Amino acid sequence: MTIPQRLQDFAADLTAIRRDLHEHPELGFQEVRTAGIVAAELERLGIEVTRGLGKTGVVGVLRGKRPGRTIGLRADMDALPIHEQTNLPYASKNPGVMHACGHDAHTTMLLGAARYLAEDPDFAGTAVFIFQPAEEGLGGARAMIADGLFDRFPCDEVYTLHNSPYQAPGVIGVTPGPALAGANFFDITITAKGCHAASPETGIDSLVIAASLVGQIQTIVSRNIKPTDPVVVSVTQFHAGAAYNVIPEVATLAGTVRYFNRDAAAQVTRRMQALCDGTAAAYGIEVKLDMRNVFDVLENDPTLSQHVLAVAQELVGDKAELRTERVMGSEDFADMAQIVPGVQCTIGHGIGPALHNPGFSFDDAYLTLGSAYYIRMVETRGAA
Repeated sequence: MTIPQRLQDFAADLTAIRRDLHEHPELGFQEVRTAGIVAAELERLGIEVTRGLGKTGVVGVLRGKRPGRTIGLRADMDALPIHEQTNLPYASKNPGVMHACGHDAHTTMLLGAARYLAEDPDFAGTAVFIFQPAEEGLGGARAMIADGLFDRFPCDEVYTLHNSPYQAPGVIGVTPGPALAGANFFDITITAKGCHAASPETGIDSLVIAASLVGQIQTIVSRNIKPTDPVVVSVTQFHAGAAYNVIPEVATLAGTVRYFNRDAAAQVTRRMQALCDGTAAAYGIEVKLDMRNVFDVLENDPTLSQHVLAVAQELVGDKAELRTERVMGSEDFADMAQIVPGVQCTIGHGIGPALHNPGFSFDDAYLTLGSAYYIRMVETRGAA
């Protein structure tokens, strides 16, 4: 592994920052403390700072000593509504909120790159450090874009990374082209007729109807979508009732549709709407479907993916991997990559508890590798 000595010299500082962020996680669009720490560190380094882009986003701009291209580097800052179960000495102090996806590490890696480049800006072009809020399904990337991210800070290319507890330590992987699935989120509200639990014949049971609808939804992929089009439909929430002796009037379902083929996703929506309409007609009730797009398909620029691979090989040698497997998870960096050519890569830190798991833990030994990756993308692509 090739890590600049100057970066290694402040590795302990990066670990301290990451653990502090981990100890004080904040949900999407609530990253006030985190954004404050990021902005203060950038300002300390003499970097131009813009706060409040996309509500709680932060952007820093650093110009190199020589003219060149503008390279965007993006990190996400938000945590998840998960109760941490790691027993780490720096475990979350915010009950029910946890950095279970490693965004604290992503933020720290980008701060490390900013410090290294600011202390000696001997590079061509301009580095734009993008600290994004609300990646976890709340539309943080879209909020920053709507706030003029790439109008106010035009970039020629944009890069991000994600830690991976599914890969061996030190592996850097990149998938050219479609890499991560798009995602639609849905809510279904079933409004029937509540009644006493002892007299079900006097009402219309929203709970039983909702349970039946869950089963019908699970047949859409297996019976309506071509097997060659990867689609995952998951019902992840079921809410109904508040008493032992009341058949509830309202039941709600929620979940996600993951896809790579937009036409297949549209077919899922049509079938779900038909099932809801049919259920409403069959029982004489109201069934409303709200389907909304939250993530687009992440498409890594194929040419830039080769440049990422070259930097990865420089940093980790044969642990650099060009991948072909697509992943059904989603990432709202996709929205940025729709506007500016971009690539997301992954950095492995050892097989362990999965992302979004209450036992998830990041290995701080790989903070400097993430920083080094960001640094080399600026140094190599700014002069391209």
